Amino acid sequence: MNLRLFKLLYQRWWRGPPPTVPYRHIVQIGDPILRQVSKEVDPTKLKDEFIQKLFSRLYVLMTKTTLAGLAAPQIGVSLRVFAIQFPPKKKYHSPQIYDQRQMEPIPLQVWVNPKMKILDYEKIVSEECCESMKGFTAEIPRYKKVLLTGLDHNGKEQSWEAKGWSARIIQHEMDHLDGKFYTDFMNPRSLSCNAWDAVNRTEGRIYTTYMLNK
Repeated sequence: MNLRLFKLLYQRWWRGPPPTVPYRHIVQIGDPILRQVSKEVDPTKLKDEFIQKLFSRLYVLMTKTTLAGLAAPQIGVSLRVFAIQFPPKKKYHSPQIYDQRQMEPIPLQVWVNPKMKILDYEKIVSEECCESMKGFTAEIPRYKKVLLTGLDHNGKEQSWEAKGWSARIIQHEMDHLDGKFYTDFMNPRSLSCNAWDAVNRTEGRIYTTYMLNK
């Protein structure tokens, strides 16, 4: 047995078996699943063990973090499901930005087989980031108002006319379900590492984890 093969076998033994989906971490741009068009969920299967595990994992990851949205493909599951939430103004870091960007509180909710209709074709350009391209932001144009329809986690039909920042979050998550990424729509010159200054000040001594609860 050559040394390289021995090292590979040792690494596999040390790491243990590969994780199963849904993951506890966020997959990153380049993972093929982020470019797949997700499949619809069979509404009669919502109580199945795997779907319930998916809902539970989305709920846990969202409640442990300040994420505004998280789609199933981002945790390794190519199904048309996403979770969404947003804090009230008093818990947001900048009240001025909250008002300027038409933000509003959104209670944690899950959408299954969502469909989106554009209600206002005017586009607003604003900065976005994504946990599947951690550490970067870019300016993205998004429609001003949309209608979202779909099922909740119990299979009950729901609908929502969303505008401003809420409409932006919805469009971002719908893109994930359609195999699209915000880099497809961004102003290329606006792409920025949001830690560029810290990188310089620490001479590059920056640690990044893709575990959401770290």
